[in-house]
Amino acid sequence: MSNAPAASLLRRTRVRVRYAETDCMGVVYYANYLVWFEVGRSDWLRDTGQSYRDMESDGVQLPVIEAHCEYRKPARYDDDLEIRTRATRLTPVRIRFDYEIVRGGDDILVVGHTIHAALDARGRPRRLPARVSDMLG
Repeated sequence: MSNAPAASLLRRTRVRVRYAETDCMGVVYYANYLVWFEVGRSDWLRDTGQSYRDMESDGVQLPVIEAHCEYRKPARYDDDLEIRTRATRLTPVRIRFDYEIVRGGDDILVVGHTIHAALDARGRPRRLPARVSDMLG
């Protein structure tokens, strides 16, 4: 677990485009970028010392309440991509994750964000877990 402040906490996750993730033109199907956002987000949370599974076991859910994705350039089969994920606490019960999907170190293909509400098992708002809040400063 890192003790770095949120502004400097950048989680980098690598993925390689599989054939099944492309459309008939050989370009990554647009919805897969949202799946990769989830991969980056899951890895970021795991770095806090508490995975999604741990949070759900503790009665905390983080449903997506907003998603945005800006497509700049296409990814293609067998591209080696990096998902860059950062997080910001918006309120005691909301968190925002920002993403960049990059090819070749500096070729930004996609940028986006998701906003999540922290909910209890009954779907009522609750505070973000302390471990996650601590990572956000």
